[in-house]
Amino acid sequence: MQRISVLLFLFVFSFATAMQAQAPAPKPDPEMKKLTVLVGRWAIEGELKPGPLGPGGKVTGERNCQMILGGFFRECRSTVNAPGGEIRMLEITGYDPVNKDFSSEAYQDNGTRYSGALTVAGNTWTFAGKLVTAGKQYQFRATLVFAPDLASASYKTEVSVDGETWTPRGESTWTKVPPAAKK
Repeated sequence: MQRISVLLFLFVFSFATAMQAQAPAPKPDPEMKKLTVLVGRWAIEGELKPGPLGPGGKVTGERNCQMILGGFFRECRSTVNAPGGEIRMLEITGYDPVNKDFSSEAYQDNGTRYSGALTVAGNTWTFAGKLVTAGKQYQFRATLVFAPDLASASYKTEVSVDGETWTPRGESTWTKVPPAAKK
């Protein structure tokens, strides 16, 4: 009886494996193509405004983005020189077909984390969510507006302690850096 059970298990396992091999490979949602605009290297210049998250001052840096995991997600890594020193950030964004928006999570090397939804409408991208830093939670929103040639963009951020009163956090310009010439 045990031999029949083992043979039956092997038959079912082999059949399931063969059926899975014949199934078409999953593909990223077509909405993910919208995020490819940001793929590549971007130079950042701007200014932080003083507010609940700290002092203001000049900001410079760069952002490098690529599609990952078969195109199901976009990864961006940023390094920014801000008034408090250098900040490194990792951001992962993917499409949520249930809510029909993009979900995004970002993490900084100082323990700060962002989470929320990204909405893409033409050349305007809007992020709304929460930010947790130094043991406190804030509401956060940002708008990224691409120039018609998609080679530059303006970025504005705001933060709120209560979700009703918003304070400007920063403004910056992003400029796409052309890839280095291949030799």
